[in-house]
Amino acid sequence: MNQPLIEGCVDSYASAMAAAAGGADRLELCANLAIGGTTPSPALFKQVQRDCDVKINVLIRPRFGDFLYSQPEMEEMCTEIQAFRALGANGVVIGALTPEGALDVDSMRRLMDCAGDMEVTLHRAFDMARDPMETLEAAASLGCRTVLTSGQASSALAGLEVLRTLRVRAAGRIDIMAGCGVKKENIRRLYDGAGITSFHTTGRGAPLDSGMIYRKAGVSMGLPSLSEYEVWRTDPEEFRACAEIVHGLL
Repeated sequence: MNQPLIEGCVDSYASAMAAAAGGADRLELCANLAIGGTTPSPALFKQVQRDCDVKINVLIRPRFGDFLYSQPEMEEMCTEIQAFRALGANGVVIGALTPEGALDVDSMRRLMDCAGDMEVTLHRAFDMARDPMETLEAAASLGCRTVLTSGQASSALAGLEVLRTLRVRAAGRIDIMAGCGVKKENIRRLYDGAGITSFHTTGRGAPLDSGMIYRKAGVSMGLPSLSEYEVWRTDPEEFRACAEIVHGLL
């Protein structure tokens, strides 16, 4: 069985520092988590790399939406992977699907060739695939190190049974990491019910109130369901509570 691991999903310098201080074993560095995450900037990567010694895996995702990518998007992702490899990233977090909902093995192989000897995680494109077991086998055959998944459900806890089946089927060939809605309240349940020992979480506390005094009403810069005057950030104490539970497993 794999050693317990907790990965901080972060999209800012402040969140990365909070997760590192809270005991993260690894970071998944992203941008724009409010839309599911996109590729972060090299500038952010270099800041985080400079100021903490936690391993950094970088999300490679050019846009919000599906995981069916055009050739220009593939070219963009390949270039980004090569750039982060040169900067010393520990790994990349990638995923691509065919129109029929299978793992796009050719696209994945192309991206992984760019990654070289970096660790590769198949991200939650897995959860949008047609057949989870078929996708697991394809990812293992490609040499992915990890599958990040909610068990193809709205949260990891809701996908508990699929997570358990995936872990058994993986049989140590590839790590099954639970993500989406992972909190201190359910980590033990995921371990007890599915045998999962790798967890992915933002460790986010309550939204922080903006420092803005003047606040323009009726104007949105993005998704209208989100306030322009709330800041989402990893809470070091929340993350530490999760890390202590994870590191106490087994």
